[in-house]
Amino acid sequence: MRRAHTVEQVRAAEAELMARLPEGTLMQRAATGLAVAISNFVGGAYGARVVLLIGSGDNGGDALYAGARLARRGAQVIAVLLSSKAHAEGLEALKAAGGRVGSTDDIATADVVVDGIVGIGGRPGLRPDALKAVELADQNGVPIVAVDTPSGVDVDTGETPEPHVRAALTVTFGTHKICHLIDPAAAACGPVHLVEIGLDLPPAAAESFQAADVRDIYPVPHGESDKYSRGVLGLMVGSVHYPGAAVIATAGALGGPVGMVRYVGPDAVAAEVRAAHPEIVANDGRVQAWTIGSGMGDDLDVARIRELLDAEEPVVLDADGLKALDDSGDHIDVLATPHAGELARLLDVDRATVEANRLEHARLAAERFDATILLKGSTTVIVAPDGRVRVNTNATPWLATAGAGDVLAGLCGALLASGLTPLDAASVGAYLHAAAANLASANGPVTALSVAASLPEATRQLLR
Repeated sequence: MRRAHTVEQVRAAEAELMARLPEGTLMQRAATGLAVAISNFVGGAYGARVVLLIGSGDNGGDALYAGARLARRGAQVIAVLLSSKAHAEGLEALKAAGGRVGSTDDIATADVVVDGIVGIGGRPGLRPDALKAVELADQNGVPIVAVDTPSGVDVDTGETPEPHVRAALTVTFGTHKICHLIDPAAAACGPVHLVEIGLDLPPAAAESFQAADVRDIYPVPHGESDKYSRGVLGLMVGSVHYPGAAVIATAGALGGPVGMVRYVGPDAVAAEVRAAHPEIVANDGRVQAWTIGSGMGDDLDVARIRELLDAEEPVVLDADGLKALDDSGDHIDVLATPHAGELARLLDVDRATVEANRLEHARLAAERFDATILLKGSTTVIVAPDGRVRVNTNATPWLATAGAGDVLAGLCGALLASGLTPLDAASVGAYLHAAAANLASANGPVTALSVAASLPEATRQLLR
């Protein structure tokens, strides 16, 4: 599990630890890890030309002490001071190790630029001198390694409303921060390398499932299982105008752990579903969960769907089915799977507003509708009604293709029917959906059906 904490949580943990350690110990731990990461990034310290962008505060100190370590290993280290309040002891350590103070003119010939401009307490945006230095690195193709977080992003929300650093690597300390997981800031981080420094942290503000987490809760059948005990999913998806949605959502469901899938819909669509998937049962009957909405169009019966929302079986609401969601009832067993445009309509805001702050709007929807919200996107944000947050980060951009959401809805429904909670079904579903897309896209573009077809292999690899 990757865990991310807020700035307040990190500062409190750092203060508690620093009170028990000799002065400067925590910074030395961070600087040591940072120096190793930079050395690995450039392929070895000896002869490397490293430019440090130094602001005020502890991140600048981390960068200066790391620079001193690199200089002692033979790197040419130059500090560009962007503040008159640069960490004095760190600067002296750099000079004593053979580093020097330079100017932005040194950036063009650097092998790497280290972003020590602002720390986790910084506000979005960069001051003009810092922005000029970052732009020089970009113009000259010099990669940037960010210290803790890319300067200029909003650490606690993932917002990027102002100019900011776009890092080739981010080296963070103690724990991940929310901006490492949630776009648009996550896209500015590059790969994130975590350096452990011994923090005693409270429960995380956000989590990201890894393979072991998915494996631990995936509903694997046992020797006494039958098709009913494994779970029966009801699919109310597709329409005469969009029959493909039913075929695709069914493929997604069959890639999950359920023992049976029932299709409930127009006869003509049921015929297409059975032709593609002859194991489907096309009639009403007992189910353990529903997936509703994908491709229903004008066939949507809001009153009937709301009856199902009030019943005991958990429900995945996707696409057109989201129109049945309102804030008048208890939807604790509902998993809603909107993209940004659909969530914007639910909340009566602009799509761009949702895209700019995905976490805030997913939280708002989870609270307003008392449902689990899975906000689709390059990073998938999942928020439960009780406020727990999970983020999926392993998707490929190839997954942005028509019908991919129908696959996810079917798969999440299968996981619900097999007994997972809406939060866990969303977390496992998003992870496996992305893993299948990565398999399917090994040689280029994918289709929704190729993603669905890769779900069994992605699951086999995970469970193995």
